[in-house]
Amino acid sequence: MDPVLIGEILAGLMFFGIIAFLLLGFPVAFTLAGTSLLFGAVGMYYGVFDPSNFGSLPNRYIGYMTNEVLVAVPLFVFMGVMLERSQIAEQLLLTMGKLFGNMRGGLAISVVIVGAMLAASTGVVGATVVTMGLISLPAMMRAGYKPTLATGVICASGTLGQIIPPSTVLIFMGDMLSGINAQVQMAKGNFAPTPVSVGDLFAGAMLPGVMLVLLYIGWVIFKAITDPESCPATPVPPEEKAHLKREVFTALLPPLLLILAVLGSILGGIATPTEAASVGAVGATLLAAFRWKLSGRILHETAVQTATITSMVFIILFGAAVFSVVFRMMGGDNLVHEFLTGLPGGPLMAVAVVMAIMFVLGFILDTFEIIFIVIPITAPVLLAMDISPVWLGVMVGVNLQTSFLTPPFGFALFYLRGVAPDSVPTSAIYRGILPFVVLQILAIALLFAFPGVVTWLPSVIAG
Repeated sequence: MDPVLIGEILAGLMFFGIIAFLLLGFPVAFTLAGTSLLFGAVGMYYGVFDPSNFGSLPNRYIGYMTNEVLVAVPLFVFMGVMLERSQIAEQLLLTMGKLFGNMRGGLAISVVIVGAMLAASTGVVGATVVTMGLISLPAMMRAGYKPTLATGVICASGTLGQIIPPSTVLIFMGDMLSGINAQVQMAKGNFAPTPVSVGDLFAGAMLPGVMLVLLYIGWVIFKAITDPESCPATPVPPEEKAHLKREVFTALLPPLLLILAVLGSILGGIATPTEAASVGAVGATLLAAFRWKLSGRILHETAVQTATITSMVFIILFGAAVFSVVFRMMGGDNLVHEFLTGLPGGPLMAVAVVMAIMFVLGFILDTFEIIFIVIPITAPVLLAMDISPVWLGVMVGVNLQTSFLTPPFGFALFYLRGVAPDSVPTSAIYRGILPFVVLQILAIALLFAFPGVVTWLPSVIAG
């Protein structure tokens, strides 16, 4: 048999083999590396893989650890965890609930707005969903909300941190797409390509993030009109109204100033994402101190949780590097290139197929697992077709936001199930997210039809 064909067959089988092992419950990072080593050994037996290719891994790992852009990841995670510990999220939820409580669906709308603000100031999905589940879900149940609407709003709003900057997913994708785009352009003879930065992806994700917030609020308003019993009003007692303006001011001002300092400095070109992340981390710590919530115990817990989350992500990245080496050296790149370029409909059809594959993978894999596996093997082909790297990155970000919502492994569902009372059945949580998954698909379709929603703001900032 042709060695090239054997290599491509093994590369394809390795991709599906990894998914099979993950479904069996094996740890992600070790599954990526272990399965790749196993198929690499099989490839050595058939003479289609040279083990010396693993010699590139140490340099790649050192590159990850010394990459200045990726230093922003633990800093943004620290900022998010510290803000969660300082109970700013709790104060925001309670205050916004009072502000919108007089209208039907007001509590749900306040959850969406607070979810967007927490996304723009923390970007930590798990902490956001848990916090809103602990505070908002009991209040919504007491107000008479249907469990499906209440749980769906909380889960969907909590995942906005995946697309609204400063998103750690966008940081990794920005770094990956920057390198891939430079390689693709040099291969095409363009030795001075326009660089792609994390700031470009942040700018490109702003309007899609706002669009998702509006879609969520629109759905709540639709339910308030068509099914008013599902989201009744919760009038604020007169004695609490007297202090509402002051509460709104004190609850909104600190996170808004932090968002302005972090995102404003990045989008304005004043600071790099890493520099802005350090400002955010220090700012979150100062906010906790001003609220008398900073102590040695909280600082220790924040540091430990930051190290845990960061280590988990980077270990997955290291395992994905092994997969990438074996997959490429056995001819997987050629297999993907032939498949995508052979599709009828040209570049847009290729993007649509990749988006569909990622959406399906979101049912069984985590966001980071998908981008570390799929982006390195599909982005070179798509960017060679002159697809905008910023548009592609934001499309992937919006698409993979659904991986937190889709069963059976939607992590937002697990987070909420862990804090929801027993009176809220698991079936209600699963049914509650269905309309929001449809809204996500609608958002992807709108971005597909109108790419300017993504590319307009980066082009304006670039002048």
